[in-house]
Amino acid sequence: MKIQQLSLFAENKPGTIIAPCRLLAREGIDIRALSLADTQRFGILRMIVSDCAKANRLLQENGFLVKVTEVLAVEVPDRPGGLAEILAIFEGTSINIEYMYAFPFGNGDKAVLIFRFGDPDAAIERLQASRINVLESGAILKK
Repeated sequence: MKIQQLSLFAENKPGTIIAPCRLLAREGIDIRALSLADTQRFGILRMIVSDCAKANRLLQENGFLVKVTEVLAVEVPDRPGGLAEILAIFEGTSINIEYMYAFPFGNGDKAVLIFRFGDPDAAIERLQASRINVLESGAILKK
C-alpha cells in the first residue's frame, strides 16, 4: 500500500524544473501526481511517476539530486469536509503528518490525498480500521 515517490531537489530559479520534466517525457515516463514546494534558495519537486526506478536512475544519471520516499495514497470524498474527516482519524494520536498534497481522482466524486507520515505502518492500520481506502500504486498509475 505504500507508494514510491521521487523528491527532486532543484535550485529556486526560473526554468529549473523544465529539464527533469523534459527528460522524463522523452523517456516515456508519465508524471501521475506532483507537488512543488519552495524556499528562497531551492525547491522540492515531489512526483509519483509511472516507472519510479527508471525515473530515479535517469534523473541521477543526469546530475539531479533525487530521493525516493514512501507515501500513502488515500481516497477521500471530493466534497467539503472530506479532508477534515481523514485528519480527524489522527487527532489525539502520535502519528505525524510530515506533508501532504491532493489531486482529483477522475471519477468525479473522489479525490486522492498523498500523505508522508512519520509512521506509515501505524497510519495504514488506523486508516484501515476506519474503513478508509488506502490505494495501491496501480490505482494511481493507471489512467
